[in-house]
Amino acid sequence: MKIVVFGQGYVGLPLSLAACDSGFNVLGIDINQEKVFKLKSGHSPIEDISNYELNQALTSGNYTITHEIKYDNTVNIICVCVPTPLGKNHQPDLKVLESAVKDLGQSLKPGMLVIIESTIQPGTTRNVVIPILEKESGLSRDEFLVAYSPERVDPANKKWNINNTPKLVAGLTEEAAQKAKEFYSKFINQVDICDSLEVAETAKLLENSFRLVNISFVNELAIFCQKIEIDVNDVIKAAASKPYGFMPFYPSVGVGGHCIPVDPLYLASAAKEVGAPTRFIDLADQINLEMPGYFVGRADEILGGLKGKKVLIIGVAYKPNVADVRETPVVSLIAGLEKLGAAVSWHDDLVKSWNDQSSSPITNQYDLAIIATPHDYIQLSNLGNTPILNTRGSK
Repeated sequence: MKIVVFGQGYVGLPLSLAACDSGFNVLGIDINQEKVFKLKSGHSPIEDISNYELNQALTSGNYTITHEIKYDNTVNIICVCVPTPLGKNHQPDLKVLESAVKDLGQSLKPGMLVIIESTIQPGTTRNVVIPILEKESGLSRDEFLVAYSPERVDPANKKWNINNTPKLVAGLTEEAAQKAKEFYSKFINQVDICDSLEVAETAKLLENSFRLVNISFVNELAIFCQKIEIDVNDVIKAAASKPYGFMPFYPSVGVGGHCIPVDPLYLASAAKEVGAPTRFIDLADQINLEMPGYFVGRADEILGGLKGKKVLIIGVAYKPNVADVRETPVVSLIAGLEKLGAAVSWHDDLVKSWNDQSSSPITNQYDLAIIATPHDYIQLSNLGNTPILNTRGSK
Protein backbone atom coordinates (compact mmCIF):
# COMPACT_ATOMS: atom_id res chain seq x y z
CA MET A 1 0.00 0.00 0.00
CA LYS A 2 1.29 3.45 -0.92
CA ILE A 3 0.89 6.47 1.35
CA VAL A 4 1.86 10.15 1.22
CA VAL A 5 2.88 12.13 4.29
CA PHE A 6 2.75 15.94 3.99
CA GLY A 7 5.33 17.44 6.35
CA GLN A 8 8.57 15.74 7.42
CA GLY A 9 9.23 17.30 10.81
CA TYR A 10 8.71 16.20 14.40
CA VAL A 11 5.38 14.56 13.52
CA GLY A 12 5.60 13.57 9.87
CA LEU A 13 9.08 12.00 9.84
CA PRO A 14 8.49 9.51 12.70
CA LEU A 15 5.11 8.65 11.14
CA SER A 16 6.73 8.10 7.74
CA LEU A 17 9.43 5.81 9.09
CA ALA A 18 7.05 3.85 11.31
CA ALA A 19 4.78 3.25 8.33
CA CYS A 20 7.78 2.32 6.20
CA ASP A 21 8.97 -0.19 8.81
CA SER A 22 5.55 -1.86 8.79
CA GLY A 23 5.63 -2.41 5.04
CA PHE A 24 4.03 0.69 3.53
CA ASN A 25 5.53 2.44 0.53
CA VAL A 26 5.91 6.00 1.81
CA LEU A 27 6.36 9.26 -0.10
CA GLY A 28 7.33 12.10 2.23
CA ILE A 29 6.60 15.62 0.99
CA ASP A 30 8.01 18.80 2.51
CA ILE A 31 8.19 22.18 0.79
CA ASN A 32 11.37 23.06 2.73
CA GLN A 33 14.00 22.20 0.12
CA GLU A 34 16.89 22.45 2.58
CA LYS A 35 15.21 19.91 4.86
CA VAL A 36 14.53 17.60 1.93
CA PHE A 37 18.19 17.79 0.86
CA LYS A 38 19.35 16.87 4.38
CA LEU A 39 16.90 13.99 4.58
CA LYS A 40 17.97 12.63 1.21
CA SER A 41 21.57 12.86 2.42
CA GLY A 42 20.71 10.72 5.42
CA HIS A 43 20.83 13.47 8.06
CA SER A 44 17.89 13.43 10.45
CA PRO A 45 16.68 16.90 11.53
CA ILE A 46 15.09 15.64 14.76
CA GLU A 47 16.46 13.95 17.86
CA ASP A 48 13.99 11.05 17.97
CA ILE A 49 15.09 9.70 14.58
CA SER A 50 18.72 8.68 14.25
CA ASN A 51 20.69 8.96 11.03
CA TYR A 52 20.93 5.17 11.07
CA GLU A 53 17.13 4.77 11.16
CA LEU A 54 16.71 7.31 8.39
CA ASN A 55 19.30 5.64 6.17
CA GLN A 56 17.72 2.23 6.78
CA ALA A 57 14.43 3.61 5.46
CA LEU A 58 16.06 5.31 2.48
CA THR A 59 18.02 2.21 1.44
CA SER A 60 14.95 -0.02 1.84
CA GLY A 61 13.40 1.63 -1.21
CA ASN A 62 10.12 2.05 0.67
CA TYR A 63 10.75 5.66 1.71
CA THR A 64 11.30 8.50 -0.71
CA ILE A 65 11.11 12.23 -0.14
CA THR A 66 10.52 15.25 -2.35
CA HIS A 67 9.66 18.94 -2.12
CA GLU A 68 7.33 18.63 -5.12
CA ILE A 69 3.65 18.21 -4.35
CA LYS A 70 2.70 15.50 -6.77
CA TYR A 71 1.85 11.82 -6.62
CA ASP A 72 -0.01 9.26 -8.72
CA ASN A 73 -3.43 7.70 -8.29
CA THR A 74 -2.01 4.51 -6.77
CA VAL A 75 -1.77 6.32 -3.42
CA ASN A 76 -4.21 4.92 -0.86
CA ILE A 77 -3.72 7.20 2.14
CA ILE A 78 -2.60 10.83 2.53
CA CYS A 79 -1.54 12.07 5.98
CA VAL A 80 -1.25 15.79 6.65
CA CYS A 81 1.29 16.70 9.36
CA VAL A 82 1.96 20.37 8.68
CA PRO A 83 2.35 23.16 11.28
CA THR A 84 -0.66 25.07 12.58
CA PRO A 85 1.01 27.84 14.62
CA LEU A 86 -0.22 31.06 16.15
CA GLY A 87 -0.16 34.14 13.96
CA LYS A 88 1.24 37.55 14.81
CA ASN A 89 -2.01 38.42 16.58
CA HIS A 90 -1.58 35.42 18.92
CA GLN A 91 -4.50 33.70 17.16
CA PRO A 92 -4.74 30.40 15.22
CA ASP A 93 -3.11 30.46 11.79
CA LEU A 94 -4.30 27.78 9.36
CA LYS A 95 -2.63 29.14 6.22
CA VAL A 96 -0.07 26.31 5.92
CA LEU A 97 -2.72 23.64 6.49
CA GLU A 98 -5.14 25.21 4.02
CA SER A 99 -2.38 25.44 1.40
CA ALA A 100 -1.40 21.80 1.87
CA VAL A 101 -5.01 20.63 1.67
CA LYS A 102 -5.55 22.71 -1.47
CA ASP A 103 -2.48 21.16 -3.10
CA LEU A 104 -3.37 17.58 -2.20
CA GLY A 105 -6.96 18.13 -3.27
CA GLN A 106 -5.80 18.74 -6.83
CA SER A 107 -4.50 15.16 -7.00
CA LEU A 108 -7.25 13.56 -4.92
CA LYS A 109 -8.90 10.52 -6.49
CA PRO A 110 -12.05 8.60 -5.54
CA GLY A 111 -11.52 6.17 -2.68
CA MET A 112 -8.43 7.88 -1.22
CA LEU A 113 -8.28 8.39 2.54
CA VAL A 114 -7.10 11.78 3.81
CA ILE A 115 -6.03 11.90 7.48
CA ILE A 116 -5.37 15.23 9.18
CA GLU A 117 -2.89 15.07 12.07
CA SER A 118 -2.26 18.81 12.46
CA THR A 119 -3.74 20.46 15.56
CA ILE A 120 -6.89 22.38 14.67
CA GLN A 121 -9.99 23.94 16.19
CA PRO A 122 -13.09 21.76 16.60
CA GLY A 123 -15.05 21.77 13.36
CA THR A 124 -12.06 22.54 11.13
CA THR A 125 -11.94 19.12 9.46
CA ARG A 126 -15.64 19.20 8.66
CA ASN A 127 -16.06 22.89 7.84
CA VAL A 128 -12.69 23.90 6.35
CA VAL A 129 -10.72 20.86 5.16
CA ILE A 130 -13.50 18.92 3.47
CA PRO A 131 -14.92 21.90 1.48
CA ILE A 132 -11.40 22.67 0.18
CA LEU A 133 -10.94 19.04 -0.87
CA GLU A 134 -14.30 19.06 -2.67
CA LYS A 135 -13.54 22.31 -4.46
CA GLU A 136 -10.02 21.36 -5.59
CA SER A 137 -10.79 17.77 -6.56
CA GLY A 138 -14.20 18.25 -8.12
CA LEU A 139 -15.38 15.28 -6.08
CA SER A 140 -18.19 15.14 -3.55
CA ARG A 141 -17.38 14.17 0.03
CA ASP A 142 -18.96 10.74 -0.38
CA GLU A 143 -16.40 9.89 -3.10
CA PHE A 144 -13.34 10.09 -0.82
CA LEU A 145 -12.64 9.39 2.85
CA VAL A 146 -11.59 11.85 5.55
CA ALA A 147 -10.37 11.18 9.08
CA TYR A 148 -8.81 13.16 11.89
CA SER A 149 -6.11 11.74 14.16
CA PRO A 150 -4.31 14.21 16.46
CA GLU A 151 -0.57 13.77 16.73
CA ARG A 152 0.86 12.80 20.11
CA VAL A 153 4.58 13.44 19.90
CA ASP A 154 6.78 14.27 22.88
CA PRO A 155 10.34 14.86 21.57
CA ALA A 156 13.13 13.19 23.59
CA ASN A 157 10.67 11.09 25.60
CA LYS A 158 12.45 7.76 26.11
CA LYS A 159 9.36 5.92 27.37
CA TRP A 160 6.55 6.96 25.06
CA ASN A 161 6.96 6.87 21.27
CA ILE A 162 4.83 6.55 18.18
CA ASN A 163 4.41 2.79 18.65
CA ASN A 164 3.28 2.63 22.28
CA THR A 165 1.40 5.94 22.65
CA PRO A 166 -2.36 5.32 22.25
CA LYS A 167 -3.76 6.87 19.07
CA LEU A 168 -7.12 8.59 18.60
CA VAL A 169 -8.95 8.50 15.26
CA ALA A 170 -12.29 9.79 14.03
CA GLY A 171 -13.87 9.74 10.60
CA LEU A 172 -16.41 11.72 8.64
CA THR A 173 -17.94 8.30 8.08
CA GLU A 174 -17.65 4.99 9.90
CA GLU A 175 -15.75 3.59 6.91
CA ALA A 176 -13.17 6.38 7.13
CA ALA A 177 -12.69 5.82 10.86
CA GLN A 178 -12.26 2.06 10.43
CA LYS A 179 -9.78 2.44 7.57
CA ALA A 180 -7.76 4.97 9.56
CA LYS A 181 -7.72 2.59 12.54
CA GLU A 182 -6.65 -0.28 10.27
CA PHE A 183 -3.77 1.83 8.92
CA TYR A 184 -2.44 3.00 12.29
CA SER A 185 -2.88 -0.42 13.88
CA LYS A 186 -0.13 -1.75 11.62
CA PHE A 187 2.45 0.08 13.77
CA ILE A 188 0.66 1.49 16.84
CA ASN A 189 -0.32 -0.79 19.72
CA GLN A 190 -3.60 0.90 20.69
CA VAL A 191 -5.92 2.83 18.37
CA ASP A 192 -9.23 4.18 19.71
CA ILE A 193 -12.07 5.51 17.58
CA CYS A 194 -13.81 8.69 18.80
CA ASP A 195 -17.51 9.35 18.26
CA SER A 196 -16.96 12.29 15.90
CA LEU A 197 -14.35 14.45 14.23
CA GLU A 198 -15.08 17.20 16.73
CA VAL A 199 -14.51 14.91 19.72
CA ALA A 200 -11.04 13.97 18.45
CA GLU A 201 -10.19 17.58 17.59
CA THR A 202 -11.26 18.81 21.02
CA ALA A 203 -9.52 15.96 22.88
CA LYS A 204 -6.18 17.11 21.49
CA LEU A 205 -6.81 20.66 22.66
CA LEU A 206 -7.92 19.46 26.10
CA GLU A 207 -4.71 17.46 26.58
CA ASN A 208 -2.47 20.49 26.21
CA SER A 209 -4.83 23.01 27.82
CA PHE A 210 -4.70 20.79 30.91
CA ARG A 211 -0.92 21.01 30.87
CA LEU A 212 -0.82 24.79 30.30
CA VAL A 213 -3.23 25.49 33.15
CA ASN A 214 -1.32 23.27 35.60
CA ILE A 215 2.15 24.49 34.61
CA SER A 216 1.01 28.10 34.92
CA PHE A 217 -0.47 27.33 38.33
CA VAL A 218 2.82 25.80 39.48
CA ASN A 219 4.72 28.81 38.15
CA GLU A 220 2.57 31.06 40.35
CA LEU A 221 3.20 28.73 43.27
CA ALA A 222 6.95 28.96 42.58
CA ILE A 223 6.76 32.76 42.95
CA PHE A 224 5.02 32.33 46.30
CA CYS A 225 7.62 29.77 47.44
CA GLN A 226 10.43 32.15 46.50
CA LYS A 227 8.82 34.89 48.60
CA ILE A 228 8.70 32.66 51.71
CA GLU A 229 12.15 31.18 50.96
CA ILE A 230 11.32 27.52 50.36
CA ASP A 231 12.02 25.44 47.24
CA VAL A 232 8.95 24.73 45.12
CA ASN A 233 10.51 21.45 43.96
CA ASP A 234 10.58 20.24 47.57
CA VAL A 235 6.89 21.12 47.82
CA ILE A 236 6.06 19.28 44.58
CA LYS A 237 8.04 16.21 45.68
CA ALA A 238 6.17 16.13 48.99
CA ALA A 239 2.76 16.51 47.33
CA ALA A 240 3.59 13.85 44.72
CA SER A 241 3.94 11.24 47.47
CA LYS A 242 0.12 11.12 47.47
CA PRO A 243 -0.77 8.09 45.33
CA TYR A 244 -4.08 9.46 44.05
CA GLY A 245 -5.63 12.75 42.95
CA PHE A 246 -2.35 14.56 42.23
CA MET A 247 -0.09 14.85 39.19
CA PRO A 248 3.23 16.73 39.48
CA PHE A 249 3.97 19.67 37.18
CA TYR A 250 7.16 21.71 37.37
CA PRO A 251 8.05 25.41 37.09
CA SER A 252 9.93 27.08 34.26
CA VAL A 253 10.55 30.39 32.56
CA GLY A 254 7.41 29.66 30.52
CA VAL A 255 6.21 26.89 28.24
CA GLY A 256 7.25 26.58 24.61
CA GLY A 257 7.06 24.19 21.70
CA HIS A 258 4.28 23.69 19.21
CA CYS A 259 1.72 22.24 21.62
CA ILE A 260 1.32 23.63 25.14
CA PRO A 261 1.44 27.38 24.40
CA VAL A 262 -0.46 27.01 21.11
CA ASP A 263 -3.20 24.37 21.36
CA PRO A 264 -5.11 25.99 24.26
CA LEU A 265 -5.50 29.16 22.20
CA TYR A 266 -7.08 27.11 19.41
CA LEU A 267 -9.60 25.91 22.00
CA ALA A 268 -10.11 29.42 23.38
CA SER A 269 -10.66 30.80 19.88
CA ALA A 270 -13.28 28.16 19.11
CA ALA A 271 -14.98 28.81 22.45
CA LYS A 272 -15.18 32.54 21.82
CA GLU A 273 -16.89 31.88 18.48
CA VAL A 274 -19.79 30.20 20.29
CA GLY A 275 -19.79 32.45 23.34
CA ALA A 276 -18.36 29.92 25.81
CA PRO A 277 -16.00 31.09 28.59
CA THR A 278 -12.33 30.05 28.72
CA ARG A 279 -11.20 32.01 31.77
CA PHE A 280 -8.79 29.32 32.99
CA ILE A 281 -7.05 29.19 29.61
CA ASP A 282 -6.95 32.97 29.27
CA LEU A 283 -5.41 33.39 32.72
CA ALA A 284 -2.97 30.51 32.22
CA ASP A 285 -1.81 32.03 28.94
CA GLN A 286 -1.34 35.40 30.63
CA ILE A 287 0.71 33.87 33.46
CA ASN A 288 2.82 31.91 30.99
CA LEU A 289 3.59 35.04 28.96
CA GLU A 290 4.51 36.97 32.13
CA MET A 291 7.04 34.44 33.46
CA PRO A 292 10.05 35.75 31.46
CA GLY A 293 9.37 39.22 32.87
CA TYR A 294 9.30 37.82 36.38
CA PHE A 295 12.77 36.34 35.93
CA VAL A 296 14.07 39.57 34.39
CA GLY A 297 12.97 41.22 37.62
CA ARG A 298 14.72 38.53 39.69
CA ALA A 299 17.93 39.06 37.69
CA ASP A 300 17.71 42.82 38.16
CA GLU A 301 17.25 42.33 41.90
CA ILE A 302 20.18 39.89 42.20
CA LEU A 303 22.60 42.19 40.39
CA GLY A 304 21.27 45.47 41.75
CA GLY A 305 20.58 46.63 38.20
CA LEU A 306 21.18 45.10 34.78
CA LYS A 307 22.68 48.00 32.85
CA GLY A 308 26.09 47.01 31.50
CA LYS A 309 25.96 43.56 33.16
CA LYS A 310 26.97 40.42 31.25
CA VAL A 311 24.32 37.72 31.44
CA LEU A 312 24.52 34.17 30.06
CA ILE A 313 21.30 32.30 29.26
CA ILE A 314 21.84 28.53 29.55
CA GLY A 315 19.57 26.61 27.20
CA VAL A 316 17.37 28.30 24.61
CA ALA A 317 15.39 25.30 23.31
CA TYR A 318 11.85 25.02 24.62
CA LYS A 319 12.56 21.81 26.58
CA PRO A 320 15.58 19.84 27.81
CA ASN A 321 17.56 17.62 25.44
CA VAL A 322 16.01 18.83 22.17
CA ALA A 323 17.12 21.49 19.68
CA ASP A 324 13.61 22.79 19.00
CA VAL A 325 13.20 26.54 19.62
CA ARG A 326 9.59 26.92 18.50
CA GLU A 327 7.70 29.30 20.82
CA THR A 328 10.61 29.28 23.26
CA PRO A 329 10.03 31.72 26.15
CA VAL A 330 13.74 32.56 26.04
CA VAL A 331 12.93 35.08 23.29
CA SER A 332 11.01 37.20 25.76
CA LEU A 333 13.57 36.61 28.50
CA ILE A 334 16.42 37.94 26.35
CA ALA A 335 14.34 40.89 25.15
CA GLY A 336 13.49 41.86 28.73
CA LEU A 337 17.11 41.63 29.89
CA GLU A 338 18.38 43.68 26.97
CA LYS A 339 15.68 46.30 27.51
CA LEU A 340 17.18 46.95 30.96
CA GLY A 341 20.67 47.29 29.49
CA ALA A 342 22.15 43.82 29.97
CA ALA A 343 24.62 42.35 27.47
CA VAL A 344 23.11 38.92 26.85
CA SER A 345 24.81 35.81 25.47
CA TRP A 346 23.36 32.32 25.29
CA HIS A 347 24.67 28.78 25.43
CA ASP A 348 22.97 25.79 23.81
CA ASP A 349 25.15 23.33 21.91
CA LEU A 350 22.10 21.38 20.75
CA VAL A 351 20.63 24.45 19.03
CA LYS A 352 24.11 25.72 18.00
CA SER A 353 22.89 28.61 15.80
CA TRP A 354 19.80 30.76 16.41
CA ASN A 355 18.67 34.24 15.37
CA ASP A 356 21.95 34.81 13.49
CA GLN A 357 23.96 34.10 16.63
CA SER A 358 26.00 31.12 17.77
CA SER A 359 26.14 29.31 21.08
CA SER A 360 28.64 30.83 23.52
CA PRO A 361 30.77 28.68 25.83
CA ILE A 362 29.98 28.38 29.53
CA THR A 363 32.67 30.32 31.39
CA ASN A 364 33.11 32.36 34.57
CA GLN A 365 33.24 35.65 32.65
CA TYR A 366 29.63 36.63 33.37
CA ASP A 367 27.92 38.61 36.10
CA LEU A 368 24.98 36.20 36.14
CA ALA A 369 23.94 32.90 34.55
CA ILE A 370 20.24 32.11 34.07
CA ILE A 371 19.31 28.45 33.64
CA ALA A 372 16.38 28.42 31.24
CA THR A 373 16.63 24.90 29.75
CA PRO A 374 18.85 22.41 31.59
CA HIS A 375 20.12 19.96 28.97
CA ASP A 376 21.75 16.85 30.44
CA TYR A 377 25.15 17.59 28.89
CA ILE A 378 25.58 21.02 30.51
CA GLN A 379 28.46 21.41 32.98
CA LEU A 380 27.60 24.21 35.41
CA SER A 381 30.97 23.83 37.11
CA ASN A 382 32.45 25.83 34.22
CA LEU A 383 30.69 28.90 35.65
CA GLY A 384 33.01 28.97 38.64
CA ASN A 385 31.62 31.40 41.20
CA THR A 386 29.21 33.09 38.80
CA PRO A 387 25.81 33.66 40.49
CA ILE A 388 23.08 31.39 39.07
CA LEU A 389 19.36 32.08 38.69
CA ASN A 390 17.56 28.79 38.11
CA THR A 391 14.16 29.25 36.47
CA ARG A 392 13.33 25.64 37.33
CA GLY A 393 13.26 26.30 41.07
CA SER A 394 12.33 29.05 43.48
CA LYS A 395 15.39 29.63 45.69
